[in-house]
Amino acid sequence: MYEIAHRVLELRTDPPRDVVVTVGVPYEEPTGEWSCPYRIDGLDGWEHERKVSGLDSLEAIELAMITVRAAVTGSHEAREGLLAWDEEQAGQRPRTVYVSVDSARNLAYIAMKHEIVPGEARRQVVAENIVLDYGDAGQLLGLELTDAATLLPAELRI
Repeated sequence: MYEIAHRVLELRTDPPRDVVVTVGVPYEEPTGEWSCPYRIDGLDGWEHERKVSGLDSLEAIELAMITVRAAVTGSHEAREGLLAWDEEQAGQRPRTVYVSVDSARNLAYIAMKHEIVPGEARRQVVAENIVLDYGDAGQLLGLELTDAATLLPAELRI
């Protein structure tokens, strides 16, 4: 499953362990409806990938988020007060990336944050079929794939 988001919760047991919640990239089923995979590792009874389906990709994601929230908050671990989500230091947290695809021009952009403002990219590095955009402080803002059909995994070629 290619993930679009995940969160790590702490299960306060002895010894403590992680509960990892992952939501995957939605995909179109042969029937025309859309499915969104998700997985909850570390909670009893949720150790395998599941999916929910909707009329379009957005509804599938929304239903996956609702299902995950209900599963986590309704778990016996949560009811017993054993689950916690403590903010980790920014450099150690998993990050979500944002992918936009222009299949007509065979381009894709993978952004490290939700929105990049025009002019925010101060430096670009061009590599083979990839352009890396960097901000003022040297942080990677995003990358453009100039051959998206080859470089993007099939699940991301929307």
